[in-house]
Amino acid sequence: MPSSTIHLLRHGQVLNPDRIVYGRLPGYGLTELGARMAEAAAADLVRRVGDGSRIVHLVSSPLQRTRETAAPVARELRLPVHPDERVIEAPNHFEGLHVDALELLKPRHWPHLRNPLRPSWGEPYRRQVARMAEAVLEAGRTAVERGGDGAEAVVVSHQLPIWLARRSAEGRPLPHDPRRRQCNLASLTSLVFDDLDAGRPPRVEYREPAAVYYPGVNQLPGS
Repeated sequence: MPSSTIHLLRHGQVLNPDRIVYGRLPGYGLTELGARMAEAAAADLVRRVGDGSRIVHLVSSPLQRTRETAAPVARELRLPVHPDERVIEAPNHFEGLHVDALELLKPRHWPHLRNPLRPSWGEPYRRQVARMAEAVLEAGRTAVERGGDGAEAVVVSHQLPIWLARRSAEGRPLPHDPRRRQCNLASLTSLVFDDLDAGRPPRVEYREPAAVYYPGVNQLPGS
């Protein structure tokens, strides 16, 4: 009955002056404030280790903003970063665009807006859940192999994949209002498995170690 906790860490604030949907585009790294958010998340994980947790495995989406968020975790916990395409941001038809009401009125976008429950403008929710679940379980099993029963892993990912993983774990419908996601910048959504092999959903814990930096920060849905 291997047990493990996998901490899903969302990246910090991204430098995006044009407020576009940057999705999987290269070159979108953290702002100075975003880097401080990443440091706060790393400090939270260090405190957890100080309290007795064994965090022995670190995984990251290959995008720049997640790699930069993983860097202080790697430094403080002395762990290598393992890139994993399965925890990357979802593809999006609107990538590279500043999406407002005028943009949505353009007929070329209409075929991609026909089904918000899928969603039809990007990767289906169930597909995101499937790849995240696969990556999370593998991260947990790798942690147990390296650190024994109860060892933990950190997976640095993006808001939507993390939020969908949580909703799936909690047995909630995947379609949702993006404005109501509880997955803020540099937050930690922890999935606690009593038995990785039992097929039972994990317990969910959530915390915001970078909350002190949120005032005045516009947290757009996505990313």
